[in-house]
Amino acid sequence: MDGIIIINKEQGCTSHDIVNKIKKKFGSKVGHTGTLDPMATGVLPILIGKATKCSKYLIEHDKIYEVTLTLGTKTDTLDKEGKIIEQEQVDENILKQENVEKVLTSFIGKQKQIPPIYSAIKVNGKKLYEYARKRRNSKNRAKRYRNI
Repeated sequence: MDGIIIINKEQGCTSHDIVNKIKKKFGSKVGHTGTLDPMATGVLPILIGKATKCSKYLIEHDKIYEVTLTLGTKTDTLDKEGKIIEQEQVDENILKQENVEKVLTSFIGKQKQIPPIYSAIKVNGKKLYEYARKRRNSKNRAKRYRNI
């Protein structure tokens, strides 16, 4: 089978999990057009068979992201799964429409970003969040053993 399947990825599974399921079902070469973090939900185009050759063209297209956020809270993982390490009151003036629009328009165009350690970007074949969570779990185990 050759083609593209659009999957609505649910929270908790990885892009790799979905690729593996489809690969087992169709017994064909399978790929996707960009890794979504396990916490992310949304559209994940899956390429099957000869359609995998289209990947390089689809990856470069513009994407639109929707986000729900909590203002005034910082966690050690920079997401809702982490431990809260800082909280502060948010000034209501920041939430005025003109201020919000000013901030949002600053994101239009190309952005230079430093990805957080809890991201799906691969380094040496492993996702950054895998390194970070392993290190975090190791620290938690060490704390538990010190308390024994």
